[in-house]
Amino acid sequence: MRKADRYRYILSWFEHHAPAPETELMYENPYQLLVAVILSAQCTDKRVNMTTPDFFRAFPDVETLAAHSDREIYPLIRSISYPNNKARHLAGMARMLRDQFTSEVPSTVEELQQLPGVGRKTANVIASVVFEKAAMAVDTHVFRVSARTGLTTNARTPLAAERQLVRHIPEEKVRLAHHWLILHGRYVCKARRPQCESCGIRSWCKYYEALVKRTGIKGRAVKRASPKKQVK
Repeated sequence: MRKADRYRYILSWFEHHAPAPETELMYENPYQLLVAVILSAQCTDKRVNMTTPDFFRAFPDVETLAAHSDREIYPLIRSISYPNNKARHLAGMARMLRDQFTSEVPSTVEELQQLPGVGRKTANVIASVVFEKAAMAVDTHVFRVSARTGLTTNARTPLAAERQLVRHIPEEKVRLAHHWLILHGRYVCKARRPQCESCGIRSWCKYYEALVKRTGIKGRAVKRASPKKQVK
């Protein structure tokens, strides 16, 4: 199968079954999403969403957060993975926003990456979700799903995967594809036990094709469930 066909079929399936995917992180403004994404590194969105309500009550805006030290921030995020590092990142991020960006979250990936705790993936999430730019954030789910399906080939790093994906995905669909791939990896194409029997895109998946050749066992017929069940 040609790569162009694989992209077309897979994107069409997602577009039909999940036309309006969204982040599962809870937020009300760019500042809140930036905090949530920083906290979500190597941590589940569910845990982050359990933590941020109290956090935002204590630190409702950039100025308030910037006025507190990492030691004061730590108690509110200690249930999150790597709380010490993230407390330092949040304190530094808020101070930089206050001092260099007039307390506003910048819209470009380049400026976002200047902030403590903000790597390329986090910057792409903010640019895509908040500012609706054609930015592809490659986390472990996106990296795994794109490699298994054959959307990327020999991409050794998240940046290499990002470049391949944005080269082949129409610009207006990049920000949607980011969510499609994340949710598919989180709930269907799991790292240890991919649920190929319930996967709607397995007909165009290199991993599934190799699995059938190796085992000779095909998955059960896909049940056309609701978009939420299929993608999430």
